[in-house]
Amino acid sequence: MALFGNNNTNNNSMSSSSTTMMSRFPFLSRSSTTVYSSTQKPLQKQSLEREGSMSKFYADSVKSIRGKLVKKLCNLFEPKPAEPVLNSKLKSSRSINSSDDESLSNKLKSTKLQGLLDSSCDQIRLPGTGDRIVLYFTSLRGIRRTYEDCYAVRMIFKGFRVLVDERDISMDAAYRKELMNVLGEKNKKTVTLPQVFIRGKYFGGADVIKYLCEVGELGKILEGLPRTKPGFVCESCGDVRFVPCGNCSGSRKLFDEDEGLMKRCFECNENGIIRCPNCCF
Repeated sequence: MALFGNNNTNNNSMSSSSTTMMSRFPFLSRSSTTVYSSTQKPLQKQSLEREGSMSKFYADSVKSIRGKLVKKLCNLFEPKPAEPVLNSKLKSSRSINSSDDESLSNKLKSTKLQGLLDSSCDQIRLPGTGDRIVLYFTSLRGIRRTYEDCYAVRMIFKGFRVLVDERDISMDAAYRKELMNVLGEKNKKTVTLPQVFIRGKYFGGADVIKYLCEVGELGKILEGLPRTKPGFVCESCGDVRFVPCGNCSGSRKLFDEDEGLMKRCFECNENGIIRCPNCCF
């Protein structure tokens, strides 16, 4: 019994000591830990909710900024829809049928074509070329726009498989002088390459030929002209239209045995080349 009493006293002393320890160190108490955990969880949830809301706000702001930038770029680079061109005599209440649309489009095409052809004077003629197409162009790539226009016009004529008298002014300066003499003094400052003559008549540059091809009028104009075989390439010059001079071998000089001097070869041009005799007119 004494031992039991001692045990009770020991237990009481342990409980009292534990209470004193818990009072001194409150973080060891169960109630405080439960309160701490219960308060910590809502804080974590709130932080997660705040992070989610901030990420959503950031994504929405980025989308709105991107949308504004895309709209600005579209307004800058996308062409505006063309306004319908109607006759002044038509009333606003009248409905336009498909036949009216076709007639209006035909009138617009004819007026545009007439304006392009009026810009090229009908009085300008190239003598001796009534049975062919003559194209003045350049094969040099110094000016990119000019070279692209010349190449485009050459490809258009190759698509129709017609024989073209191609006169490269970069290979022979005489063609440049010839073109200037035909166009006259008034057009010397405004002339650009390429320049096209069909059956001796002056048509103009790349814009006129491209438009005639798009409208479908070029095929009608080229009817009756000599044609070539599909995929034809000259074996002598490779479609360059020039070959080295056979008299001086491209040196532009000849030795005169009678006088014992070197003289200029008059059969070739300033570059020592001549027109290809197999594919040129």
